[in-house]
Amino acid sequence: MPLDNTSDVDSDSSPVCVMTFNASDPSGAGGLTADITAMTSAGAHPLAVVTGAYVRDSSEIVEHYAFDEEAVTEQARVALEDMTAGAIKVGFVGSPENISAIAEIASDYAELPLIAYMPSLSWWQDDKIDDYLDAFRELLLPQATLLIGNHSTLWRWLLPEWPSDRSPSAKDIAKAAAEFGVPYTLVTGIPLPDQFIDNVLAAPQSVLYSEKFERFEAVFTGAGDTLSAALTALLANGHDLQTATSEALTYLDQSLDAGFHPGMGHILPDRLFWAQADEDDPALDSNAQQAPETPITPAALAVPAIIGNVLDLNPTKPFFDLPPNGTTKH
Repeated sequence: MPLDNTSDVDSDSSPVCVMTFNASDPSGAGGLTADITAMTSAGAHPLAVVTGAYVRDSSEIVEHYAFDEEAVTEQARVALEDMTAGAIKVGFVGSPENISAIAEIASDYAELPLIAYMPSLSWWQDDKIDDYLDAFRELLLPQATLLIGNHSTLWRWLLPEWPSDRSPSAKDIAKAAAEFGVPYTLVTGIPLPDQFIDNVLAAPQSVLYSEKFERFEAVFTGAGDTLSAALTALLANGHDLQTATSEALTYLDQSLDAGFHPGMGHILPDRLFWAQADEDDPALDSNAQQAPETPITPAALAVPAIIGNVLDLNPTKPFFDLPPNGTTKH
């Protein structure tokens, strides 16, 4: 007879579960690898649904193979029937059919915030891009709580006929997203003078939060998945949207600052930078007194204890109510 240890588990101390739909990335640059490591770093347990697989290295995406929508649906529903999720993230899912399947699942869990991340699809065929973006816009945006994407990507997608000589602002893009039911949009990578970029959280009526960072003199892959995954996990952990955005941007900045070069292509974010030994730590000095060994437990690896102020998982009072997905449908 199997031993039942469920009574020994304290549900109050268990990490919140977060479901993510994304493609497998064998390079580890983005996709589910980014989601799993970033969500774990933010104190969540990822429920990772494989929607397909990239063929890629650290430089470029060569091809993508989408899973059948039935396989995607069964993965998600079986997990959600067993475990309670606190939020849902949707990354690149490979086909309009998968988008439709995920939209149906999201509608059944409309109380959960849905975070939609739109990466650049410039590597893909034009006809596939158009079909994918049309399906995403019509089926998933009406259920999204927050849309995340790079300024140029969202501009070309949501404002293709932009009439002005000036670039659209984050609020302009948020207004365009709101026409499809999205209440909040996080626009990243907005060019600023003097080698800075801005990241702006906006609603159609106003800018809610912005933070600029100095541009790195390097080419990174996987930043968008890292940011969106961490932000989703922080929302599921009880942060209000402004705090989650600030903490996720700080986490991304430190991941990029600790980035590494595993292959011949781009630099990848080190999403587990907080777990690396500090070379300045006196405890690492060979002449320092040895501390007694302590077993490493999940509690000892709690993110707030290691990262400090990078991810403070004590939620603050929201300055506005965060709607779940499905509350702004037309």
